[in-house]
Amino acid sequence: MDNLKQLVEAYIFAADSPLSLDRLSVLLERPRAELRSIVEQLCQQYEASDRGFYLAEIAGGYQFRTQPDLAPYLRKLNKDRSTKFSRAAMETLAIIAYRQPITRPEIEYLRGVDSGGVMKTLLDKNLLRILGKKDVPGRPLMYGTSRHFLELFGLRSLNDLPTLKEFSALDPELTEAEPMNLEKAE
Repeated sequence: MDNLKQLVEAYIFAADSPLSLDRLSVLLERPRAELRSIVEQLCQQYEASDRGFYLAEIAGGYQFRTQPDLAPYLRKLNKDRSTKFSRAAMETLAIIAYRQPITRPEIEYLRGVDSGGVMKTLLDKNLLRILGKKDVPGRPLMYGTSRHFLELFGLRSLNDLPTLKEFSALDPELTEAEPMNLEKAE
């Protein structure tokens, strides 16, 4: 295939979600290693060029993303699609992202309030997924973040989430917080 690089680029562009190397390998019937090299070349080319978009590794795949500094201009285009979260939704998402797998009683213990409605909304928006049932009396459902969560927040994996040390650089009071014992929540 003389136009393999163009095909890789076209597949990534046309995909409605991040496209993994495994999926590209199946589509193009080529080894992952060869496609990884091509994708890395494309990432470097877009990074070096002065364009309004770049190729990013997001949620286990690759996707074209617009430059973050252009966001204020692009919001005009998608006024109806703005993604705003309530404080409760952000608290709940943060707890789940950092503590997964986690049950609803554990989340409610940490937040101090009922979180059923917020969790239903987050499930409806495909930001959470059910990971199974915890092996304790009552067998509560365990929750974790979804691939869509990674896409929305531009993360390759959960390892890209900021650490407590990074947060404490912003707010020194965070380092004084006492760790919570989740044993009581179960």
